[in-house]
Amino acid sequence: MSKKDKQKDIEKEQVENVQNETETFESDKQQEEELTAEEKLQNELKQEKDKFLRLFAEFENYKRRTAKERIDLFKTANQDLMVALLPVLDDFDRAYVEISKTADKDLLKGVELISNKLKSTLEQKGLSSIKIESGDAFNADNHEAITQIPAPSEDLKGKIIDVVEKGYALGDKVIRFPKVVIGQ
Repeated sequence: MSKKDKQKDIEKEQVENVQNETETFESDKQQEEELTAEEKLQNELKQEKDKFLRLFAEFENYKRRTAKERIDLFKTANQDLMVALLPVLDDFDRAYVEISKTADKDLLKGVELISNKLKSTLEQKGLSSIKIESGDAFNADNHEAITQIPAPSEDLKGKIIDVVEKGYALGDKVIRFPKVVIGQ
């Protein structure tokens, strides 16, 4: 082989090598683009899954909140009726005190039966009286002080001396605070 033939062979090999390298580079670039496209799709899928999970969690919170609100509404739905009946309960208590002073025990028994029936019906609907007695500590958050009088003894200073009007709660909610007289 002559020098020219060798030169041509070398040039031919170099051209083939360049072509092979170009093809390899292009195939690598295509694979890289495919990976990049796949990575993009994976990222988009991840973002959509995240959006879905957040939306699902938000919807679950909404369902839980509305269910709680509905339960609270049912618990206090008859609050207006209960508040309207509280003066009737007070009147029954006053009538019982006055009738117990008389000698007519049948009248006392009748008023007592009606009062107990009314109270038990209201208790079944969630109404409960707030238990308070004279001598209990006064708490402005739980009691309504209507007046202060000089304490009959030192140990009753700042404490409840008399309960003027009972307090009532409907479920956990206080619908009327007890009205009390406190010692000064």
